[in-house]
Amino acid sequence: MKILLSNDDGIASNGIRALSEALSENHEVYIVAPDRERSAAGHSLTLHTPLRVEKLDEPVYKSTATWVTTGTPGDCVKIAINAVLSKEQQPDLVISGINHGPNLGADILYSGTVSCAMEGAMLGVPSIAMSLASMHCEYEDFKFAAKFIASFVDKKLKDFEFPHKCILNVNVPSVDEDDIAGIAITKLGKKMFTDNYEKRVDPRGKVYYWMAGELINEPTNSNTDIAAVRDNKISITPVTYEMTHFALMNDLEDILCKDQACNWF
Repeated sequence: MKILLSNDDGIASNGIRALSEALSENHEVYIVAPDRERSAAGHSLTLHTPLRVEKLDEPVYKSTATWVTTGTPGDCVKIAINAVLSKEQQPDLVISGINHGPNLGADILYSGTVSCAMEGAMLGVPSIAMSLASMHCEYEDFKFAAKFIASFVDKKLKDFEFPHKCILNVNVPSVDEDDIAGIAITKLGKKMFTDNYEKRVDPRGKVYYWMAGELINEPTNSNTDIAAVRDNKISITPVTYEMTHFALMNDLEDILCKDQACNWF
């Protein structure tokens, strides 16, 4: 299988290193990643400045070929599939990660990791976003998560047909392998943190604000990604970028276009 890897932590991150080394044992891996950290970039694209792409003379992390870009995570996947990779190198699968830190609940709206995978899905390629729910970022911290996703790709993915416009958002708890309590197929939780801002004053008397949200606890019986990771389970959440609220369309039609009178203004 040909696999395209990218991330939002940058080419030097241990997450993408562990992922590439694990997947390269059985697959043809191509890396197109940002040249620096681009966390919380969301689904932004570079439009008004040149997008630089450099192929490394020596591929890193056992990959077949490696490129670095000045762009966002979304840029990486878009330019990889549309311009960088040859016809023979087009990916069968896009994996974004392994992110340093969780991507859970509504926070995925800000996530460069998830947006990177979404770009793959938008281009018609099955895509996975992969995160480690840890603030530690040493290479060893990512090895189990990389081992898990490599096993998933090798043994389970062949039995799963990705729905159109959908990705899998995977979050691995930051515990020893022996303490993993299994896998949970989950829905997105609400929010991980409150939106609190702490008002401060700098040494020159200027006011500034620092986001200081507090962790929100999910109910113990909740079938959410947040609750699953809290319970030491690997959370797998199917996420779609189909944002149309179809159920509301008929209600709006009745209100705004009653008796087929849509030109009421």
